[in-house]
Amino acid sequence: MNMSHEEEADDYNLSLSKFESMLKTNKVFFFDSEEFEDIILHYMDTGRLSLAKKALRLGLEQHPKSSGLKLVHVEILIYEDKIEQAEKILNEIALLEPTNEEVYIQRANICSKRDQHEKAIDNLFIALKYTDDEAEIYSMIGMEYLFMDRLELAKENFIKCLEQDEEDYSALYNVVYCFDFLDQNQEAIYYLEKFIDKNPYSEVAWHQLGRQFYAIKNYEKAVWAFDYACLIDEGFLGAFLEKAKSLEKLKRYQDAIDCYNITIELDDPTSFAYLRIGKCYEKLGNNEEALNYYLKTVHEDPLLDKAWMTITDFYIKQKNYQKSLYYINKAIGIDGENPLYWRRYANINQFLNYFEEAEAGYRKAFEFGDIELDNFLCWSDVLYVLGESSAAIEILQQAADLYHNEPEILYRLVGLYFNTEEEFNAIEGLNSALLIDYHKNYILKDLFPNVWENETVQRIIKNHNI
Repeated sequence: MNMSHEEEADDYNLSLSKFESMLKTNKVFFFDSEEFEDIILHYMDTGRLSLAKKALRLGLEQHPKSSGLKLVHVEILIYEDKIEQAEKILNEIALLEPTNEEVYIQRANICSKRDQHEKAIDNLFIALKYTDDEAEIYSMIGMEYLFMDRLELAKENFIKCLEQDEEDYSALYNVVYCFDFLDQNQEAIYYLEKFIDKNPYSEVAWHQLGRQFYAIKNYEKAVWAFDYACLIDEGFLGAFLEKAKSLEKLKRYQDAIDCYNITIELDDPTSFAYLRIGKCYEKLGNNEEALNYYLKTVHEDPLLDKAWMTITDFYIKQKNYQKSLYYINKAIGIDGENPLYWRRYANINQFLNYFEEAEAGYRKAFEFGDIELDNFLCWSDVLYVLGESSAAIEILQQAADLYHNEPEILYRLVGLYFNTEEEFNAIEGLNSALLIDYHKNYILKDLFPNVWENETVQRIIKNHNI
């Protein structure tokens, strides 16, 4: 008579309780070998290796010839990197039971540990001949191919696994991972739709389908797929989050807020949800609620520098530079090597006419890897305001090495060369700038009006306009 899952679970829990009672009382109870295997594997799965080894020793005392227990012993030895000892036991079992699939599975595990993935796969294909659980073997073959970065073959084997066991969600995640890695979003959508035809109540498949639609920017379809995932599993936090993100992309900000609020009800509030709700309110023009949620974000996670940055930008948009300076300093306090934060710090100080602090900010941004054109331009402009024209020239020359023939750089250099009385360089530079982009000569007019009015400069400009 076949037992139900509930009966099996009851028997398993009874065995476990009986074993733990035996350890406490020092009485010796009898267990059949399969009970011992389940007990040992339970302790291994829960990371209690010493109890697993104790159960193994007692099991082998009661069942010294049990190949199942010997194979569990092999598993423990592999886990402990005692490979030679494990191989010796495997060879003994193989002589007595050459068709035991577990021998080949464990040999595959040993090969995999040695990075001999081809050999591992060979052993797994042998195991396939003798197994009743093809799904597990195909999944293991898929993992070996993943280790070798052979994504197509990995995908093929995970698909075979799912053909045998449609509820193996880890295999489903791995199939989608392969599609993603191979940039095969359309193929993934086709596969998942076929999978859903057979398994319409698979919330994981619907969720993964939504992610694929999101990846190809089909946000309407993404919301549709996530909706099904949420209907099948009303506690599916990830599906609600990604549905909310898709709604944001569709500019359905109030719907997105409602969806993020569901995630807050399902689990403890997260700084991510608060931050996104704040951004949605800002998009709706409700600045009061936006700020309220941004402050909730930093209260929930004071070390989330991205949130401090968001509040900084919020105040910049309102031209409240003093407050934005306070908040950018918070972000820098958490991540002092982020070039974006230093550039924003410099921008704010420049708005406030704190030019020395601004110069320090642009320099820091550069030191931490910011080689964007804007950073070089703003940095040189601030140095010029501080009367450090030679330093500004040096910065722009570095920029010119990265951004060849960039008019924004060339016209600035012209102005600076005139101001440092390097007239030859200035005239040569002006001719080059006018040839590359005549119409951007307004840069010279805006930034260096004294140079613009110079007779020589005006004559050169007129000559180029003929």
